[in-house]
Amino acid sequence: MLRIMGVFRCSTTRSTGVCWRAEMALPIKTPPVVFVVDDDSRVLQSLSRLLRSAGHEVRTFASPVDFLADAPRDRHGCVILDLRMPGMTGLELQDALRRRGDPLPIVFITGHGDVPASVQAMKAGAVDFLQKPFSADDLFAAIARALEKDAAARAARAEVTEVREAVATLSPREQEVARRVAAGMLSKQIAAELGLSEKTVAVHRSRVMEKLNVDSVAELVRLFARLEESPPR
Repeated sequence: MLRIMGVFRCSTTRSTGVCWRAEMALPIKTPPVVFVVDDDSRVLQSLSRLLRSAGHEVRTFASPVDFLADAPRDRHGCVILDLRMPGMTGLELQDALRRRGDPLPIVFITGHGDVPASVQAMKAGAVDFLQKPFSADDLFAAIARALEKDAAARAARAEVTEVREAVATLSPREQEVARRVAAGMLSKQIAAELGLSEKTVAVHRSRVMEKLNVDSVAELVRLFARLEESPPR
């Protein structure tokens, strides 16, 4: 059996034991973390108390620099981020996380009605922008959306990783044939381009379908389309 990052499970394929398409399985239960970044110690304390009372696991940081240095990467969760802080601002931290490939969803909080900043934050992918004072319900709702977004993104990345690993089991020639089939080329065209007989192309194509556990060209096209949409980071 192959477990796909706790998201998918599949039976071994007909010959290789590798597959990418499978029935849904229960996700691995890793509790999410709500990271709170604010230079005001009173805000950190009150938010930490509030979020823990609601059952959230919480980690607090007094500055973006501290967060970048100590926050674990690739951990399910979200960031509650103050907009204006001395040194690195919230928007600058958002950009730093984007550049280092850290996809944690962000909920901004601010005591200033800064419309241009809120627009910039949302365009850059922030889940919400809450102005202080905000209600606990509004914060909890924003966190729920952020955690849902993170879970969905992680599931998608896990699937793409497994697809990429499955494709890597193909021989170089099988990959050449697979990519051309996915591009819509006919066996005759592939044979001419690769200098093979149509019978040999048919054999490679059959092996590709078997190793990737796909039943149709349409499924193969969708598989490679996912890889094109999600290049390796």
